[in-house]
Amino acid sequence: MIQPLKDDTIIKMVGGRFKLTALMQKRWLELMQGARPLVDSTNKTELEIIAQEILEGKIAAEIGETSDASLTE
Repeated sequence: MIQPLKDDTIIKMVGGRFKLTALMQKRWLELMQGARPLVDSTNKTELEIIAQEILEGKIAAEIGETSDASLTE
């Protein structure tokens, strides 16, 4: 398991487990589509890179995010 995910610090930084999961999924997709890591990626998996980016404050969940699908149509 990834060490930073064993501690609740990263969960509290983002605002909960759901937000952490959503943020990690979004960033993982960006990395798979060719985005460059914002931290040193030497000998790290994508999830380790994402966790480090969150801990260093390089990425964060956006407050008031809206989804692409509209429920008011």
